Amino acid sequence: MRIPARFIDIHVLQSVPFANLNRDDTNSVKTVQYGNTLRTRVSSQCWKRAIRTDFEERLGQSALRTRRIGERVTRELELRGWPAETAQRAGGHIAAASGIKVELAKAPGDSKQTIPNKVLTNAMVYVPESAVADLADLAEQHREALESAKDIKKPTDKSVLPGGDIEAVLRSRNGVINLFGRMLAEIDDAGVDGAVQVAHALTTHETDVELDYFSAVDDVTAIWNDTAGSGHMGHAEFSAGTFYRFATVDLRDLVANVGDDSAAARELSTAFLTSFITSLPQAKKNSTAPHTIPDLVHISVRTDRPLSYAAAFEEPVQADPKGGFASLSRTQLADYAGAANKLLGTQGILASGWASLETKDLSGLGERRDSFDELISTALEAALVGASEANA
Repeated sequence: MRIPARFIDIHVLQSVPFANLNRDDTNSVKTVQYGNTLRTRVSSQCWKRAIRTDFEERLGQSALRTRRIGERVTRELELRGWPAETAQRAGGHIAAASGIKVELAKAPGDSKQTIPNKVLTNAMVYVPESAVADLADLAEQHREALESAKDIKKPTDKSVLPGGDIEAVLRSRNGVINLFGRMLAEIDDAGVDGAVQVAHALTTHETDVELDYFSAVDDVTAIWNDTAGSGHMGHAEFSAGTFYRFATVDLRDLVANVGDDSAAARELSTAFLTSFITSLPQAKKNSTAPHTIPDLVHISVRTDRPLSYAAAFEEPVQADPKGGFASLSRTQLADYAGAANKLLGTQGILASGWASLETKDLSGLGERRDSFDELISTALEAALVGASEANA
């Protein structure tokens, strides 16, 4: 299938109030020095997980990333009525025959004692959720052998199950894996090149990290009023700001992953772009509820190369005299986009558009659209025009 476009770039400006969307190992807000100023940062891994979760729900497909595939199959077999002992042995043999190096889980409180049949793969497998049922079906086919098999008690124990059949299941994929890719070097031909690239989000301006002191009231103490003090005291870090977010969909890789299926490519691209716009990491959501929508979304369909506009904010946005960074961030983005595309040349742009809360014109971002849905649909029409006919 030949399509005119190569990349779909999506740029988002989003103002987030008091929140901690992404923490480091010390529970501190993630930051980055850019343009010699401190910015709040949300890692691509963090926001990508939020995107993938929303994408799976939107698409009606899910994928499972785990080292505990054997235990997951055990649970499935127990739900099918298998005796617990046999189901556990089957799960152990599934993992042991996976073609991936394994280890046995340790007994609670004892780092030297292992649990028979509780086998962990050293690498995380990433498979469609439906693969669990497929592996359970495979165990059903070999139930008699599993009932008489020895337990898996050490990593070198051999499985009675056919490794080739299990590896075939672990190579299976769905739309989630076709879009986001899969790294699994331990099994031949199981790797899938991801069709999306997601940048770390960072604020367009300098930010400060705020320390929030809090205390928790002991209700009994409050009622009895027989002693002073709180039941618990602590502090947490938060920040706020206007974030620039960027991602690109490599249509050539996506089309290759879905086997030249233009309808599938359109469905996956639409779901990803929508999820990228609407998703938000869930950290501290119960205590901050930072559920904003993007101030602006710009989508560009290109034939040449992806083009991030992060450099628009290497010089940090200064607050408007009236307060706020969002409006000036939108202007700075549009001005940079116009200048960058003039410098690079516009011959690689098939379509360019934007939708926003902004009331003034931002001509550097292409044609204005009334809604995010319209913005996405017009971009995909330009990106995949003629693909349906060529695929027919």
